[in-house]
This record gives sequence, structure tokens and C-alpha cells, in this order.
Amino acid sequence: MSREPKIERFNANVKSKYEVYNGIFMTLPFDGISNTGVLLPLFHSICKEGYKDNKNPTEIIEYFFERYMRDATEKEREDILFKFIQYIERQVVLFDAIEDASYRIVNNMDGRGTLRNIKEEAEATGKKEELISYLNRFTIRPVLTAHPTQFYPGVVLGIINDLSAAIRDNRLEDIKTLLAQLGKTPFFKKEKPTPYDEAVSLIWYLENVFYHSAGAIYDYLHRHLIQDESFSNTLVDLGFWPGGDRDGNPFVTTAITLKVARKLRSSVLRNYYREIKQLRRRITFRGTEAPLSELEDQVYTAIFSEEKPAISQASILKTLKDIRDIVRDKHQSLYLDKIDSLIHKVELFGLHFASLDIRQDSSIHKIVFEQIVENATINGSKIFPEGYLALSENEQIDFLNNVHGALDPESFEEEVVTKTLGSIYAMKTIQDENGERGSNRYIISNSQSALHVMQAFTFLRLCDWESPTADVAPLFETVPDLIAAPAVMEALYTNPTYSKHLKSRGMRQTIMLGFSDGTKDGGYLMANWSIFKAKEAMTAMSRKYGVTVIFFDGRGGPPARGGGKTHQFYASLGPNIEAQEIQITVQGQTISSNFGTVDSCQYNLEQLLSSGVNNEVFKGAHNDISPSDRETLEALAQKSYEAYTAFKGHDKFLPYLERMSTLKYYAKTNIGSRPSKRSQKSTLDFGDLRAIPFVGSWSQLKQNVPGFYGVGTALASFEDAGKLEDVKQLYKNSSFFRTLLENSMMSLTKSFFGLTVYMQEDQEFGEFWKLLFEEYKRSKRLMLEVAGLTELMENEKAGKASIQERENIVLPLLTIQQYALRAIQDMQRSGEQTDKAKVYERMVTRSLFGNINASRNSA
Repeated sequence: MSREPKIERFNANVKSKYEVYNGIFMTLPFDGISNTGVLLPLFHSICKEGYKDNKNPTEIIEYFFERYMRDATEKEREDILFKFIQYIERQVVLFDAIEDASYRIVNNMDGRGTLRNIKEEAEATGKKEELISYLNRFTIRPVLTAHPTQFYPGVVLGIINDLSAAIRDNRLEDIKTLLAQLGKTPFFKKEKPTPYDEAVSLIWYLENVFYHSAGAIYDYLHRHLIQDESFSNTLVDLGFWPGGDRDGNPFVTTAITLKVARKLRSSVLRNYYREIKQLRRRITFRGTEAPLSELEDQVYTAIFSEEKPAISQASILKTLKDIRDIVRDKHQSLYLDKIDSLIHKVELFGLHFASLDIRQDSSIHKIVFEQIVENATINGSKIFPEGYLALSENEQIDFLNNVHGALDPESFEEEVVTKTLGSIYAMKTIQDENGERGSNRYIISNSQSALHVMQAFTFLRLCDWESPTADVAPLFETVPDLIAAPAVMEALYTNPTYSKHLKSRGMRQTIMLGFSDGTKDGGYLMANWSIFKAKEAMTAMSRKYGVTVIFFDGRGGPPARGGGKTHQFYASLGPNIEAQEIQITVQGQTISSNFGTVDSCQYNLEQLLSSGVNNEVFKGAHNDISPSDRETLEALAQKSYEAYTAFKGHDKFLPYLERMSTLKYYAKTNIGSRPSKRSQKSTLDFGDLRAIPFVGSWSQLKQNVPGFYGVGTALASFEDAGKLEDVKQLYKNSSFFRTLLENSMMSLTKSFFGLTVYMQEDQEFGEFWKLLFEEYKRSKRLMLEVAGLTELMENEKAGKASIQERENIVLPLLTIQQYALRAIQDMQRSGEQTDKAKVYERMVTRSLFGNINASRNSA
């Protein structure tokens, strides 16, 4: 079956199964309105036909009511729409479960980009030793974040997992029972989750998925490629943000940070304990029983320890290796592979499971610094000189080179100071309890200068940490900040105090780059090109000073937030960008879609590994951009930036988002603990707007503007100048540009302007809608011409089919959402404020969830 084309495997194992199981699901009586399952297919059909006839959502729903619910009361009509929302949410879950169950069949687990493929290609090309050498220094770090792009509560995740297993095994009765359970299980939360709740939800993936997938990768490498015990590179190094990410989240406290770190430790120890119990059933030989039994007791006790446990990663490894030696030397290596597998996991995950990053915005650091200086002045402290804050940036940095101390967070009245200093003391505590890898990186959002980095570095040294065993990582986000980034880093590399710190950290510097905010600021093409150039410049700058730079990419799910085909993106970067590590944020539906099952997680981790290998060892084709192609790409990015900047500056841009989209409803979904805006101002300010609700609102409108706007205009400028052949040549030569356009075409594929075509008649926003639609058509036409394709995603038929199925499922949901939004807009225009508006607002909010989750394949 695996030899069939991927699209045929998808149709047979996903599409056809969904049609069968959805038919069963629609007959299950799990709600108070018995005919919901009968009416939804009829409503779905009316929606499809209605948009073909250019009807608007209001006309479509009113036609449905007139035809099938003519005698129903207004309340009954509202109830049926809410029931449709509930059914469709669960249809999305069913589709998720079927895709998960069929993952191994649809995707070739031994095909291109997998470990087996890497090994065989290295052997065939005589590069096995080069491959081993690279793997001994190369690492991937997926960093799980709790950014609110998915709402599935834990119980629903469990149902998806069980349903996938039942579908995989064709257990029809279990499937029916689980579908019935799904129908009765609440999907949304009445209260916002706490940061600790978010952490617990993501730790489920660490315990049940990443633990097994990363362990399997490490096992494979040791068994089939590197039979050398001296190989110590862990290759997969997990990161974690919930409980540590303070940027814009006032609910993250020092106590929560410590609680999350201890939860991570107890979770990984629980997994070790399960494996040790299994080992004891097999390793029953003379000389092994006592040490295994003692280790089991020690690990069990440590699971429940609230403070530093009595055992360590080193002590667990020593015991296991001693037992392995006994089994190998005296018992014919019986079950040796099981002992090795646990050793590998302990090497990978230690007592920390995943490294907990601390993150805060530079603007908050500025406030904290001012408070510390002011406090020192009042108390007569000599830490800072009089007039310090009036000094120039360079003068402040010169002074910071020699600042150290042991400030007490509780001695400050300002909560922001207490929290900031407390987070650093928490890092020290976590390192003491879980090991250095437990928390060893402080990230500064919105970094714009060397002073921002030196301030954070000084915070470490003011918390009784003379030689910090932690890295300070600037996060560059906007286009201007990316341009300034190389100069900022050179100032740090040449700073004597910071340079000394780098030497103590192995001359390695982590730099984070924000794809999401970069796209929001500068548009899709300019953001990606600016990051590419910044990486090249910072690589050259770092190499000049003997520093190995590690790029950490803040990537979201959809292409508009830096997502898309990430493995192809990294394989295309070329030799001028340092690539000893690939570090990316993984969040929301991207976690469940790419890393939600052991199969999908292992496959996508291997794809990331292979992208580094392909770039470095196999020297992937077309990775170096020629001067002429670079000139073309620069011109395209500049034209795109100009178009996007003008678009942002349009006087209807913010009003359109505020009044015609679902933007303001994101805060009401209770998906995440973090506020949807960075400030609490009542007026909408673009700078305060987070990338997630910004991109998500365009997605709910099925316009996906951030993923393509400006690209069509840029291509058209070359067409008008008779130079489109230059762009076609660039597409042919550069895998980087090719990946960008393919990801942008995914955004176009997920757009459906028919949903909002009624807006072109709107007196206030009609012309603005037409502006969007024209850019969509222009982008689609010219991207297809440049790529030599006749339809979007022509070369990704299975991926396109998945998108189309999901978009088809939620079409009625989108219709209900637009129907409710139109009703709210009409009431606002007429000045009518009734309880009816609250019903429609609840309808909009409830319809967000299914649409969000249906987009899981956007990464």
C-alpha cells in the first residue's frame, strides 16, 4: 500500500474512513434536539450551493430556516445553530483522529528525510563518517509554547488518542462508544487556564509522545549508525515555555515557575519508574536484582519530592550502566537493548525533561532597571552612581560591566521588580534541583540595542550570580531591529565583560528571531528575507569573533507566522548561515498535528534532523543564492514591503479588523492564560496587538492576508517591467525562495473570499475588501505563473486534499460565524443594544474553536 501515490493513500485511509465514521457519528443521539444530525448535512449542502450562487451568509441561513424550520421559534433557530457548532467541532476532532490513525500509512516512515534514508544515502555516497561527525555536534530543539492557537482540553486530547487507536485497529464498537463520549464531552472552558494549567496540558505530550519518539530516534542512531559509547550528543533537546514565559503574561509568578519545573521533573521520573518496573520483569539475573530494586525505590521517592531529590541524572546513569555491564559480561547480553533504551532516555531528558526558558520584554526590563536605580538612590546604595539613567547608552554599558550584587526581590514594593528578580533566583533553584539544563536561558523580547542585553545580563549578576551558568538571548522581531541586529551583536562580542561570559559558556550565543511579529510588522516576503539576511550577517559577525551562533526561530503554525514546511525551509538555508542547531517554537495545533502522536512526532523530528544533514553533509542543491538572484529577491522584498506598509497605513485597516473580523472575540475564548493584547488600552493599537489574534482573525475571515499580501504586487512590478523571467529563474535556482512561495501558496489555498464577498457592497469597507481581493487574485495568478503550475499546491496533492476536507467540514461553521457578525454589525449601525446582541456575540466566540482546530495542518 505504501507504494501507492500519497494522495491515493490519503483518500483510502482518511477521506473514505471519515465519510463512514461521520455517517455513524451523525446518527448518535447525544443532544436534546433529535434532528440535529439530520439537519446539518442539509444545511451544509445549502451553504455550498449558496456560495456558488453568490449568496451572503445571512441569505443562506434565512433560506435554510425558511425551507426546513419555517414554524420554529426564534429560540429554536438559535439553538439549532449552536447545536451545529457543537457537531462541527466534533467532526473536526473525528477527522483529526482519523488522520492520526492513518499517519504511518499516508506518510512513508522510511522515506526521504527519515533516519533510515539519511543512513542509506550517507553509506551510498561514502559520507558515513562525515554524517557521524556532524551528528556529534548537531542538535534540534523544539520548544513547546502555550500560545493560544488550540483549545482542546485534556479530556478531549485523551478521546482523540483513544479514538485514533480504535480506528487504527478497526474496533467499530469502541469507535461508536468513543464518538458518543465525544458528543457529550464539553469542549470549551468557562474560565481561562492558569499558566500551570497550560504547562500540565503540554507535559502530557512530553510524557506520552516526545519521550517515546525522541528515545526511539536515539536508539536507532546507536543501533544502526553509531555503535560507539563515547558518542554523547543528545541530538534532541526539548524546550518549554509555559510557566517561564513572562512576556505580556502577568499571571506567571516565581512560584508557578518553580511548580512547573518540579512538575517536569516528576513527570520524567514517572516515565523512568514505569520503564524500571518493566525492566525488573525481564532483568532477573544474579547481581542485577538488588541495584534495580534500589533504583526503583529511589526514583519512586524522587517523584514526590518537592525539593532537590536525593538522586541525580549521573547516579541513575551509573546504576543502569553498572547493570548493563553485568548483563553484557555475565548474562549473554539478554535484554541489553531494553537497558540501553532507558539509558538513552536518561541521557536525553535528565531530571529536567525539557529546558524551561525565561522570557520578558525589554520595555519591562527598562522599568525594572529604573526602579532598582531609584531604590538604590533612596537607600543610599553605591551600586549605581548619581545620574546613571541620564548617561548615554555606551556610558551605561561601561558601568554595567562591573556591577554585581545580591538584591532581595522581596525588598522592593513594585511587583514588576519582585517578579523579574524572582524569576532569576528561580532559575538558580531549578538548576540546583533539576540540573543546569533545567533552566539556563533568559530571552529578551523586543531587543533593540546592546543595552537591552546588558541590562538582562546585569540582572543575573545582581541576583548573587557572579558567573551565571545561563545564556542571555536577544529576540529581534521587527524589520528595523533585524537590520540593526549585527551591530548589536558586535557591540556585545567586543564588550570585555560579556565576552568573558561567552568564554565561560563555550563561545556559543543564542539569538532568537521572531517570524510572527516580523511578518506582522513587515509582511510575509520582507520578514523572511530580512531574517535570512540577518542570519547571514550575524553568522559572519559571530565567526569573526570565534562565536558559534545558535539561531532560535519563533515560528507559529501558519506560513504567515513562519510556519509552513519547516524542514524544507531549513534545508534551503545554505552555507552562509550557521546551522549547528535548529531551534523552533512549536505551539497550539502545530503540536497536535506535527507532534501529537508517536508516529507523527518521530517523523517530524527526523525531518528536522535531516534538514540540517541535507544542508551541511549532503550540500542540498541550490542553497547558495547568486548575486543576480539576490538582487531580484531584494527588489521583490522591497516592493512587497512597500505594498504591505501602505496596506497597514490604510485608514480602514484597523477599523476593518476591529469591526469586520473576530479580533476582539479572541480574548473571550479562554484558550490561553495570556491577554490578547500587550497593553490594556481600550483603543486598538497595532503595536500592542499580538501576532496570534492578528493572523488568526484574517484566518477566520478566510482571507489569510498576512501570508501573501504584498507578494502579488511585488511580482506584478517585475511583470510590468518585463522582468518576470528573472523571478522564474530565481524560483528555479533558489530552494529558499521556492519554499517561501510554496508556503505562501498554502495560505492562498486556505483562503475563500466567497465567504465575505458581501463586504464589497459595504459603504464603509467595500473598497478596502476589494483591495484585499485584488491582491489575492494577483498573488495567485503570478505565483502560479512563476512556479509553472496550473493550480495551487499542485505538487502537494495529499496536503491540499487534507486542507480541502477540513475547509469543507467547517464551511457551515464559518457561515454561522459570519451570519452572527453581520447581525452584530447591523445592530451597531442602528444603535440597537439588546440581549440579542449577546447571543450573537456568544455565537461568534463559540464558532472560533472549530475553525482554529480545523487549521491544524497549517504547519
